[in-house]
This record gives sequence, C-alpha cells and structure tokens, in this order.
Amino acid sequence: MSRKTKKTKKPFFTKRKIGLAVVALGIGAIFAPNGFFTGHRTVILKAETTFSKPVIHFAGKPIKQPATISGNVKSASNMPIAGAMVTVFSSDENHRITRYTDNEGNYTISATSFGDVSVRVRTPFFSDVVSKITIKNGEKYNLDFTTKKITDPQELSDSLTASAHVAMIKWPKSENRAAFVSQCNYCHQIGNSYTRRPRSKEEWDEIVERMEGYLSVITNAEKESIQTQLHKTFDGKPIKAIQAWDVSPKLARATIEEWNAGDGLTFIHDADVGKDGRLYGVDEGHDIIWELNRKTGEILEVKLPDVDLPIGGKFSGLALPIGVFSGKHGPHSMAETKDGRIWVTNSLSSRLMAYTPSTNKFETYDIAADTMYLHTIRTGHKDRLWFTVVASNQVGVFNPKTKQLDLLDLPTNGIARGITDAMLPTLAKIGSWFPRKNLPIILSHYKITGLGRDVFNFPYGIDINPTDGSAWYVKLYANKIGRIDPKTLEIDEFDTPKIGPRRPRFAPNGILWIPGFDTGELVKFDPKTRKFIHFKLPTLAPNEYETPYALNVHPKTGVVWITSNMSDRIFSFDPKTEKFTSYPLPTRVSYLRDLIFTKDGKVCSSNSNLPAYAIEGGLAGFICLDPGTNAR
Repeated sequence: MSRKTKKTKKPFFTKRKIGLAVVALGIGAIFAPNGFFTGHRTVILKAETTFSKPVIHFAGKPIKQPATISGNVKSASNMPIAGAMVTVFSSDENHRITRYTDNEGNYTISATSFGDVSVRVRTPFFSDVVSKITIKNGEKYNLDFTTKKITDPQELSDSLTASAHVAMIKWPKSENRAAFVSQCNYCHQIGNSYTRRPRSKEEWDEIVERMEGYLSVITNAEKESIQTQLHKTFDGKPIKAIQAWDVSPKLARATIEEWNAGDGLTFIHDADVGKDGRLYGVDEGHDIIWELNRKTGEILEVKLPDVDLPIGGKFSGLALPIGVFSGKHGPHSMAETKDGRIWVTNSLSSRLMAYTPSTNKFETYDIAADTMYLHTIRTGHKDRLWFTVVASNQVGVFNPKTKQLDLLDLPTNGIARGITDAMLPTLAKIGSWFPRKNLPIILSHYKITGLGRDVFNFPYGIDINPTDGSAWYVKLYANKIGRIDPKTLEIDEFDTPKIGPRRPRFAPNGILWIPGFDTGELVKFDPKTRKFIHFKLPTLAPNEYETPYALNVHPKTGVVWITSNMSDRIFSFDPKTEKFTSYPLPTRVSYLRDLIFTKDGKVCSSNSNLPAYAIEGGLAGFICLDPGTNAR
C-alpha cells in the first residue's frame, strides 16, 4: 500500500530515524536467518491495453540485385594483408557491410547500397584508406587498396582499442582495480576517444559522482581512487602498446552488416529477433521499440504507452543520464512467445509489457509496488516468462494465458544484503521527492559501512535449462547461482567463483555457460556435477582485460558466442576444440548486449555504448555477423 505524507518544512525521514530503521532492520535480520520477506506471492494481473502508431525513422529501399565489389588489399611493401576489414558505406553512412580479406589479401563484397558510396579498408597498425565510387545494382566492380603502416605516434595511439588505453592505469590497490572493472565498464567503454579525454580532478569527480547515479556502486575510498587514477592516466599524450591480433582463416568467410538507428542519445539496450525475421531493439532511455527490416533496411520507431510516473520512473531520485534517459519505463530486455508477442521488461517503471508487432498493440502489467528494476527475461516451457528483478532481489514467473504472476523473493545471503532488499524501495521513494539528487545513494548503508557492492545481491541473468525446464539465475554481486524448480518453484542457491556472473545461457545439452565480467572469463558449469571450468578470454596484450557482458549458445552447433566490449571484437568458442575465434568489428566503440540468432544463420546484437554519440559515427544501431556456412 502507498502512504501519503503531508508536506512540511521539516522532512519526516530524518537521519536519526533512518539510522534507527537500519538498526531495527539489522536486528530483525539476526532473528530471521533466511532474510527479509523471503517468500512467494501469487497474484493475477490485469492488463492495460493501448495502441501505438509507428513512425518511419528510415524508409528503406526496394530490394535490388546486389552489386559485387572485389579486390585486393596490400601494404606499401607489396605484401598481402590478411584479415583487413573492407567496409562499404551507404551514401548517408547509416548502413554498412564489411568483409575480411583472406590470406592473399583478396575480398569480395555483395553490396546492397547503391549510388555514391564509400569503401574503407581498416586493419590494425595501418592507416585507413577510403575510396569513393558510384555503383549500380547487379554490376561488378574491382577495387584494390594499398595501405601504409602508421608511423605518427598520435595516430597510432588513436587507432588502438579502448582496452589498450585503459590498461595504462596503474592501480595502487587491487581492490580498487576490481571495483573499477566491475562498476565503471558495464554501460560503456573506458579508454575510447570520448572517455579518455583529459579532464581535471574536479571534472572526474563530477563524472564519477554522476556514474553513481547510473547505479554504479562504489565506496567513498573507491571513488577517490578511481577519479585520481583516471585523471593521472588520461593526459592526452599518445601511448605505446603492442597488440597481437589473431587472424583466423574463418574471417574470410564472415560478413558483418550494421544499421544506424535513432540519434546520439539513443540507448538500445537489448535486441531480439521476431518470428517475422525483423530485429527489435528496446531503447531504455527513450521508451521506444526500434523495428528493423533487414531486407529493405526500413526502421520503424514505436513509442511505449505513457505511464503516471516522473521521468526516471521509480528511480527519479537518481541522476540518471540526462538527455539519454528521458523516459519513464526504461525498457531493458525482450523475449518472444509462440503467439508472436514480444514481452518487454521495463526497469524504471516495474511494468511488464507485451507488444504485438502486427497490430502495434501494447498490454501493460504493473508487477508490484516493491519490485525494483526488472531485468533479463526468458521464455520457458509452455510459454511461461521468467525474469529477474535486480535491485529488489526477486524472480518473477508470469503465465501469459492465465495472467498469473508468481513473485519469488530470493535468499538474502546475510544481514547487510537483507537490509538492502528491505530498504531499497523506501529509499527510492524518498529519493523521488528530490529528483536527480542521488539521495538514495547518500542514505544507503553501502556508503556508510564501506562494504560497497557486497551489500547487494543483484540477480541478473536468467535462462531455462532445456533438459528439465528449470530456471537458473545468477547473482552478479553476491556471486551466487540459483535453480528454480519449474513445478514447485523451490529455490536451490549456492556459490559461484567470484567472477561477476552476468547473463548466462544454456547449451542444448544442458551445460550452462556463464560470462565472467569481473575476471574476463568464459565459465562452463555442469548442473549435474556442479563443477566450474574456466576459460580465459583472449586479450590483445597481456596487461589488457575483457568485459564479457553477455553470451549465447547456438541451438544446433553448441558454439558459444561472447561479447568482448573493451576491444571492439566478438568471440566464438567451440566447446569441442576449446578454442576461441576472434572477429574484429569495423566500428570503433562497439559495445554489444544480448546476442541472438536469426533463422538465416546470423549472430545479431545492438550497439549500445552509453552515450551513443561516443560510438564512431555518433549513432547506436543493430549489428549482425554472418560467420559463413562452414563456420556456424
């Protein structure tokens, strides 16, 4: 129930009362070893139905017979360059197709952009080369390139990935480095041209404080260390780094296609593919669904229905990215049911939505007053929907047919985390009285105690075991993994290694693959033996690190695909050979989220670096990688 309070000059929630509340909750936790409010609530939800009229963001073009561009890429010393990325840009640069050169430096591109286009060659340690040509549908063109090695120190430094620049930071304490990797890399790259710009100590202090309003959980000591090291390291001077790029023969069979969507403030968090073959992306900042027709390039903009909440939703008291976050719902993740409805978790408003693309119909379900930040959603057996609720330590199970919601309070794992679970909705409510002032952070005990992210559980990713229908979730900060029985909804939770697990996925054989964000690992977990096997992600240099945000497992081959967001790459991992293949991405500042598979064999995602204007070209969008027939 909600409670109305009279507005007075003296606030009801004084520091003394908040302190007493914390003590009371702590005492309560001592006598409740299983934590606060751990239980199971069942409710029948009612939908609010609305319709939205889509707007054409980009009209697309009629399908034509592709033109063929072929040629060779060599160095100034007349040596062929393998693995070079040759990209065809449409005249407006909103559509791009890339192929890699083979061992002889040869390439062939089927171009679907016509008229005046640009063709660029990019390869590590060599200068970009761009040619402009006019092409017609169905025609064949020959275009050779000669590129020179970079000799200018600044140009060479600027060509290096963000991972090389951020590796220059010298951390005096390992715990401060760990906090930085965990808390400062999950929504954007650190070390790209935008984030490495020289700033004063005061500027970095303001930026780091603003990051806290983006749900970055750091202590005061960690904050001081982070802003000090960023100020010292990013001084504008060129760096020297030796990166070893792996050029696999598989690259010559691969194609990458990219489409821009939105503007410089668009934040397409997750993408999904519908039964109609279209890609759908949820714009968490602007409350928009972007629809992409990959055949014609048409992009539609569909606005989510309004809700009676302030900008920022339940998190309006936090300094969410001004301009980027201008909505109330904060759509985050998607899953499709057999009837073609796309279900969306709304992080800021705690609403679950069903979107029917054929009719542009929305059905909105208000989950509950104490749920905070709906996150990852997956479709389970019999089309039941399973989703995590990050900030209030819950998992929801929703049956679209019966409208029944089972809201499961997960184990709290200790007094400090129990206090967090119990107090966070109240702190968020108090914070809403002072918009964008970060009051919930000031009042939070993670600052007062100095425990930082250790006072949070953060149930994050979730997936369904195909062998028995059980749902498995991971807790990002508590480093836990849990199994939920699909029939009884009983929870079995236990420890994972301290890897910072984010968004795991099951293989067809029931093996769970987990991205270790904090440690830069791919982790194999066998639910039967409960054993973990670690595979360190390949880095471009020994001192660099990777931050795998998400992964997915191909339903037919079992090949694992992993995001690699610090070095503008995507990995595939073959469990049979236990070998990685690295696919460099042609667009600098590529930050990918959920990976999805299309029926025509592509691995797709969204480029969602926050802010989008830091991405090369200044816009967010969709990306698909076709590994080639023999590489899937």
